[in-house]
Amino acid sequence: MFAPIVQLNHVSLNIRGQSLLKDVNMTVNPAQILTVIGPNGAGKSSLLKIVLGLYKPSSGERVVNRKLRVGYMPQKLHVDQSLPLTVQRFLALAGNKNPQDIERSLADVNALQTLKRPIQSISGGEFQRVLLARALLRNPNLLVLDEPAQGVDLHGQQELYQLLARIRDERQCAILMVSHDLHFVMARTDQVICLNQHVCCSGSADAVANHPEYLALFDQGSEKDFAVYTHHHDHHHTIHGDVVKDNIAISNNDATQNHNSNDANHSDCSGHHHD
Repeated sequence: MFAPIVQLNHVSLNIRGQSLLKDVNMTVNPAQILTVIGPNGAGKSSLLKIVLGLYKPSSGERVVNRKLRVGYMPQKLHVDQSLPLTVQRFLALAGNKNPQDIERSLADVNALQTLKRPIQSISGGEFQRVLLARALLRNPNLLVLDEPAQGVDLHGQQELYQLLARIRDERQCAILMVSHDLHFVMARTDQVICLNQHVCCSGSADAVANHPEYLALFDQGSEKDFAVYTHHHDHHHTIHGDVVKDNIAISNNDATQNHNSNDANHSDCSGHHHD
């Protein structure tokens, strides 16, 4: 039995008299893919900051594996357009200047072709991959992604999520990602947590999609227009939209860790709050 990578026990967070998180329990296990979804203001960013050790819980505890190594991919990162900075130099600034490690990280995300190019000249999709390579340079056992599909079209999301699944399989690192995109969840996610300051429900993507507390997030019956969408295809799309056949279709039935029951944490989720 492997020890959890990170565990939050009854964590609450209050800042300047405002309650941002209430009695949150969460466990990230080795090689697990866990996705946290919720509306804007649900406390997702605050939850990430507690996991990363940037915020101290007001109550409860954060327990981390003593071998924890975190790779963090931010939602956005601004690079000054006037800086004469190649992708290689940009990655070296992250702390690991080893050329072999930099090339391996770029190769792992299919972006080795950007190595010598100015960081400002690469496409948005390539920049997302470079940020992911930057996170991998630490050889993490926990990869934390803050809305990695932000600003990426559907085809790009499919390609990104397949890439993350391959990284998990090859590197055996856990992946924790957050998203406000309630209708698109990575098919290979082992567990989905629906957050609205507290844990509304958790389980497989399909179970959460049909959970009444998840549906209660939407007002005036708009739940009929939304569902957690898991993509079932025998192919994937490149960043340019080209179709590439897969040997094995990716399915959310591949989930391997179901230690949290589908009907866990039944509580009212209907209120919308702000961080």
